[in-house]
Parts: sequence; C-alpha cells; structure tokens
Amino acid sequence: MIRSVSIGDTQALLDIYNYYVLNTVVTFDVEPLTLEMFQDKLKRISFEYPFIVYEENNEIFGFAYGSRFRPKPAYNHTVESTVYVKHMAHGKQIGTKLYTELIRQLKKTDVNTILGVLTIPNDISVRLHEKFGFVQVAELKEVGLKFGAWQDIGIWQLKL
Repeated sequence: MIRSVSIGDTQALLDIYNYYVLNTVVTFDVEPLTLEMFQDKLKRISFEYPFIVYEENNEIFGFAYGSRFRPKPAYNHTVESTVYVKHMAHGKQIGTKLYTELIRQLKKTDVNTILGVLTIPNDISVRLHEKFGFVQVAELKEVGLKFGAWQDIGIWQLKL
C-alpha cells in the first residue's frame, strides 16, 4: 500500500537511506544522517510537497517525495523528485508504484516541471525515469566526490 509519510516512519526511512549513503554513490551524502537530521528533513519536505511510503505487512520498502529544486522564487513551479527502495526489495516494481503515485499527486499542484537528478551511470534509475517520459536534458561531469572518485550527474526532466 502507498500512503502519506508519518513521523513514526522516520527510522525505517533512515535505514533505507543510510544504506545508500554508506554503500553507493546514488546520494552525495558521505556520512550517515542521524535520526534527528532525517526527521527534520521529513518534516520540512512533507510540509510543502507530497512525501509517500510503500508499505507491505507493516514494513516500509520504499519512499518518494518531491522537494524544492532551488530556493529562488522563479523555481517555485519546479520540483526535484526522489525515490528510494529498500536495497533488498529491488525488482518488485516498488519504485514504479511510488513514482506513479508521486507524479499523480504532483499533477494536482501548480508544479510545471519535475526533475530527476541522478548519479550516472545508473541504468535502473535512468530506465525508471524514462518509463515515465522523463527526458535527459543535462549531464554534468565530475560534480561530486564520493569514495575517492569523481561522480557525474544527469538531469532528467518531465513537463507536466
């Protein structure tokens, strides 16, 4: 089931997220977030944008949200989308289900553009975005340093 996030979900979401911090380059955080840091992030984002979780049998397997792309007012109608699926739960279409619902909710707002900012290469995430009609509009070389190596990002855009 997909539902709105609640503050009681924080630890489960943090566990999913921190796995990616410690083991992958899909996020440019280099140190695990604390419960308090993630709770503040959850409150801040969910106040303005959809923040949803995928849950089965009282266990959270993924989450997705929209967030402010940049702080200047001219960007108010552009959001960055984020989707994380528990690392042991890939291949079950959880990301697809979360993205379907996130985009549905964002279409009900005044959002004009959704941006997916991806560390590349990342074939799974690229395929997910392109399945929903996102188009790659940028590639930035060596913009993040993680695990001692420079990382590239790509930006995928979906106009609603």
